Amino acid sequence: MDQRLLSREQIAKRIAQELRNGDVINLGIGIPVLVSNFVSPEAEFIYHSEQGVLGMGSLADPDEADPDLVNAAKEPVTLVPGGSFSHSADSFAMVRGQHIDVAVLGAMQVSERGDLANWKVKGVQLGGIGGAMDIAIGAKALYIAMTHTSKDGQAKIVKELDYPVTALQCVSCIFTDMAVIEVTKEGLLLKEIAPGLTVEEVQQATGPALIVPNDIKEIHV
Repeated sequence: MDQRLLSREQIAKRIAQELRNGDVINLGIGIPVLVSNFVSPEAEFIYHSEQGVLGMGSLADPDEADPDLVNAAKEPVTLVPGGSFSHSADSFAMVRGQHIDVAVLGAMQVSERGDLANWKVKGVQLGGIGGAMDIAIGAKALYIAMTHTSKDGQAKIVKELDYPVTALQCVSCIFTDMAVIEVTKEGLLLKEIAPGLTVEEVQQATGPALIVPNDIKEIHV
C-alpha cells in the first residue's frame, strides 16, 4: 500500500473539519460513521440516524449498550440530553423535508456531475438501497467518503456511472485517500491533495479531467 494515501481515519478527520456548530448531521456506514470521533468536544452538533434517533451520542460502553439504540452501522450508541426517538416514517420526513444540513455517505462510484452509486455492484448480491437515495437528495450538503480507486485499481470517480444509480447530481464534495474534490457546475475542482502526491498522480487515478487551481493545497489532518 502507498504510505502517502490517507487512512480511513484521516479521511474522516478531514471531513470533520467541514462541520459547523449547529449542523444536523447524518452519518452513513463505513468511513462516514468514523467522522464523529474527530469533532471537537466543544462543538454542538445534532446527529440524526434514519432508524429514528435525533440527538445520537457517542458509541456506548459495553455496560451501557442498549441493543435497541444503534447507529447506521448497527453499533450501540448513547443518547445526548434532550435527544429523542421517532418512527422511521417521521425520521425520513426530516430527511425529505431538507432538515439535515450535512450527510456523509460512502460510495462505489461518483460521476463528474455528482451522480452517486453506492448500493449495488454488478454480479454481487448485496442489500437493498435502504435510505441512501432519500438522504442523498434530502440533505442540504452531501459529502462522500471513499477510497479514490477500487481494490483492483479502477477509478471510482468516473465520467458516467457504471453501477445502479442511487441519486443524480446530489454530491457536494468528495473526500478520498488521495484528494478533496468539489463538484461544481464547471466540473470537478481539485481543492486539496494528500501530502507527497502530485496532481498528475491524482489525475491518473481519476476518470474525468480535473479542474486544477493555482492555489491547490495539501490535506492537513
